[in-house]
Amino acid sequence: MIDVKFLRENPEKVKQLVALKKFDCDIDSILAFDTERRTAVTAFEDARAAQNAASKAMAELPKGSPEFLEKVKEMKAVSAKVKELQTLADEAEKKWKQMLLSIPNMPDASVPVGKNETDNVTVYTWGDITSIKNAKPHWDLPFFEDTLDFKRGVKVTGAGFPFYVGDMARLVRSLLALFLDEAHKNGYRELMCPIMVNAASATATGQLPDKEGQMYHDAQDDFYMIPTAEVPITNFFRDETFEEAQLPVYACGYTPCFRREAGSWGKDVRGLNRLHQFDKVELVKWVHPDNGFAELEKLRKDAEGILQKLGLPYRVLSICTGDIGFPHAKQYDLEVWAAGQQKWLEVSSCSCFTDFQARRANIRFRPSDGGKPRHVYTLNGSGLAIPRVLAALLENNIREDGKVAIPEVLKYWYGGDTIG
Repeated sequence: MIDVKFLRENPEKVKQLVALKKFDCDIDSILAFDTERRTAVTAFEDARAAQNAASKAMAELPKGSPEFLEKVKEMKAVSAKVKELQTLADEAEKKWKQMLLSIPNMPDASVPVGKNETDNVTVYTWGDITSIKNAKPHWDLPFFEDTLDFKRGVKVTGAGFPFYVGDMARLVRSLLALFLDEAHKNGYRELMCPIMVNAASATATGQLPDKEGQMYHDAQDDFYMIPTAEVPITNFFRDETFEEAQLPVYACGYTPCFRREAGSWGKDVRGLNRLHQFDKVELVKWVHPDNGFAELEKLRKDAEGILQKLGLPYRVLSICTGDIGFPHAKQYDLEVWAAGQQKWLEVSSCSCFTDFQARRANIRFRPSDGGKPRHVYTLNGSGLAIPRVLAALLENNIREDGKVAIPEVLKYWYGGDTIG
């Protein structure tokens, strides 16, 4: 949620910045309703104050006197009017809050201006993609169907819910162990999270109302299956206040993730490229506003370090204004090279949300100089997501005998040199 004071004082700047994003938002209508809302609230507050004054005056009259009985009649009419005005004010407040939730975060000045993903800017590359030999799409590996069972996943649940079998299950577990251990080394405290959240939590991080149709929803309890551990981890501190000396705070967590938007089938979503359920380690930060974008660079490096240890060539994209997410102020995407498919696959988004999520979640810090509490900046990034990392690992490490070599860094957990 953006700063309402900033919105009122800088409407043209807000309109200009919001227009750079892909989300429809009528700032003029929202500000016009703000005036209407404040009028309704003032009318209710004035009427309630008058009611309280009249009630106090009536209490001074002798009970049962003609003046007292007359005041009783008047108070009934006044009370009905106050209730009517309160209903109007409450409805206006509710509508106002929903309108505020429709305003995306403003992109930072360092974000490249563009209309869509073709305008994203490559800011860094690592690794030599020309040195990879024997590559083929991971779904063409001879052992693929035995170790990644999509058919039985369809039988048990539906498309996009595969079984990882035998050595592949162990390889996934090895990757998760590596991801969590690297996060621990970089100062992130591990959390084991709920994989269902309430609507308040999903609203706080920006999934609601923007992505409501993309989440699995349990209507009976009004719980949502998480699309990422960002949601429960960020809300760990909802409605809490840090001391400034506590900042920055880092946390990480492994969870399965659930996304309904996956599942259209074709050459771009074969095999592991796009799933309804997948495993991911998430990195989350709560930081001082002065350090927000410096912390983003550190977060990005934490995610990159894992790819380097796995020996996976990758590139870093600075996401342009027309492709950046709803709550994001600045976003980097990390994409690995999948040599078998001859394409880049996104495995992490590292983002700074400024105080956008913190305002929704009411997460603040108390300045050490005794000033008024301020909202923190929140950041998160995948560190990393399993499916496409696994796809690239399988495609880039095929030996001449058809087996896939296990990266050295994983052998401690995997317990072998190859898969296949």
